[in-house]
Amino acid sequence: MMDLETLQTIWFVLVAVLFTGFFFLEGFDYGVGILLPFLGKDDRDRRTVINTIGPFWDGNEVWLITAGGAMFAAFPHWYATLFSGFYLALILMLVALIIRGVAFEFRSKSDNPTWRNLWDWGIFFGSAVPALLWGIALANIIRGVPIDRNMNYVGGFLDLLNPYALICGIASFSIFTLHGSVFLTLKTKDALHERAMSFAKKCWAPATLLSFAFTVYTFLETDLFARLGINPGIVPVFSVVALASVIVLLQNNASGWAFAMTGAAIAFSTITIFLGLFPRVMVSSLDPEWTLTIYNASSSAYTLSIMSIVALIFVPIVLIYQAWTYWIFRKRLGTDSELEY
Repeated sequence: MMDLETLQTIWFVLVAVLFTGFFFLEGFDYGVGILLPFLGKDDRDRRTVINTIGPFWDGNEVWLITAGGAMFAAFPHWYATLFSGFYLALILMLVALIIRGVAFEFRSKSDNPTWRNLWDWGIFFGSAVPALLWGIALANIIRGVPIDRNMNYVGGFLDLLNPYALICGIASFSIFTLHGSVFLTLKTKDALHERAMSFAKKCWAPATLLSFAFTVYTFLETDLFARLGINPGIVPVFSVVALASVIVLLQNNASGWAFAMTGAAIAFSTITIFLGLFPRVMVSSLDPEWTLTIYNASSSAYTLSIMSIVALIFVPIVLIYQAWTYWIFRKRLGTDSELEY
């Protein structure tokens, strides 16, 4: 059996990997949902947009469930403080995700245009709210929230809506929207492809500027760069270069590479945050000594050992299955394609 500190580090890394995968995968289908009412000129267009993520969206959300489950089992104090402190925000996110899931299934149950338009906006709402709230949540974890010596969140909902967190939320919303628009350039054809390409090019500048603003604000508002857990080295540079290259790739109609670069920018940004936090998992704004770390928030060595064995068996199976799904549904869609939703 490995020692407790090694197991704690391994599970911190695994949680970071799960959230990175979640933001990469769920990011583009949040973006597609946000763009649905604007890129779809008629019902056939909108059905095509929905079908680009139809085979993937529920599988992508498994990454969130797995990350939450891993956090609950490996770092129960982190899970308890986070979910109790961010309770109202998480309830709002859950409601949005429920509406989104229901909308995907219900919109095709009637041909009535009003019915379908209602559920299309439900998909927009269910995509836009989480895209915004995930940025707000991450920002507060980085900046710090009022946590007392007993690991209890002692603030209110409005404490989470500080200017720094709102900037991060708008930045995450814009990045996911860009990621989704680039995904649509990869998965659609004809007029819908052209509209997605045009929107992606227009979306790139504000997404890049907001990401830069968030980076600068992070330097001024937090100790993430001053008190590095693990020096991220050139990882943040990779994120900047990846995001900067997107517009060049779009201008050259290299949709596949552009999608890879928006995904890389999201992944490298998430990795940078986790590297900077380590070994912290939630910063206390009241007293640094009350900050939650992988050491004071984790389960026992026995629990982490059993979990490691289970993860070693099942994580590769899930990855293989999801990769197979993306390969099977890799073709572009047009308004002449056979549609499900």
